[in-house]
Amino acid sequence: MSSPGDPLDELSIPDGTTVEEHDIVTDSDVLVGSNSQIEFGIRSRTIAAGERVAFGRHLEVDNDCRLDMLCEVDDSVLVGSDAYIGARCHIGGALLVSGDLDIGDDVEIDEGFETNGWIHTRNPVPALVFYFIVLSQFLRFGDEQKAEEFASAISPDAAEQRPPLVVPRGADISDDAWRVSTPATLGDDCRIHGNIRAESITVGSDTTIFGSLRARDDITVDAGTVVIGDVTTRDGTVTLRAGAEVRGDVSCRDLVVHEGADVEGSLRAKGEMKLVRQRADQRGDAEPATDDAEQSSKDERTDESAESAESVDAQSSASEPTESRTTEPDTLASDSVTD
Repeated sequence: MSSPGDPLDELSIPDGTTVEEHDIVTDSDVLVGSNSQIEFGIRSRTIAAGERVAFGRHLEVDNDCRLDMLCEVDDSVLVGSDAYIGARCHIGGALLVSGDLDIGDDVEIDEGFETNGWIHTRNPVPALVFYFIVLSQFLRFGDEQKAEEFASAISPDAAEQRPPLVVPRGADISDDAWRVSTPATLGDDCRIHGNIRAESITVGSDTTIFGSLRARDDITVDAGTVVIGDVTTRDGTVTLRAGAEVRGDVSCRDLVVHEGADVEGSLRAKGEMKLVRQRADQRGDAEPATDDAEQSSKDERTDESAESAESVDAQSSASEPTESRTTEPDTLASDSVTD
């Protein structure tokens, strides 16, 4: 079980992350929990992986790369700065390092390595483990200020700090599915291939997911996001914000659909099903103009009705004397016949 404040307690995909030709591409750092399996390649700013992590393709890192003991990379590793390779790691391709290389014992590199800096033969893992231990303790005791100061000391360029892509322990990520036993959060403007399987799922705005969403608890899909697949939760609530689109079926315990959401398949809810309508001030700038036009049209129709009613009254008033004049002669004629 993850400890409180554990930085690896959920799958977190930052804004702008995409999957391109079997590679996960992000401008952020990547943190991978131990005993995880990732069949994608990764292109990122930095990578820090725990023990026994398996990567199915190459790694391309702009800055530092840290691989803990017994990690496995099926292809080459390209590092733009320093590399820290733990004991008994295996790299199926080449290792190319622009900075220094710290390497542990019994590391296997099938196609050799090159480095432009110093080579240190040692096990660099304790420094990485120390980083997570200290950060976790700060977060556990609620001291977010010290945690932020510690993280800034490790990465002093505050202008470049962005939320990392976090893969929790024991995750299994492939073209078929992203499987985790923790909550999952996907950011805005992402493009993800594969089904998402998690404890709960939250998807940001303007994201495209080529796969289904399945969770035990709640699922939330924000505005502008397109899910090309089913959305299913066993015991939670599915919430579809205005502008969300699901090209599949929705099945859940409770369902909340905001006005403007679109579901191409069927809707099934065991409990409550609720439609949330937008308020007038949330419907955009064009609609008030439409309301004014409708009101003006209504006023014109009212004026026309009033004029028509006045015309009818005038015609009625004009016809009444004629009827009385017509009736009087008939009455006189009747009297004269009787006489």
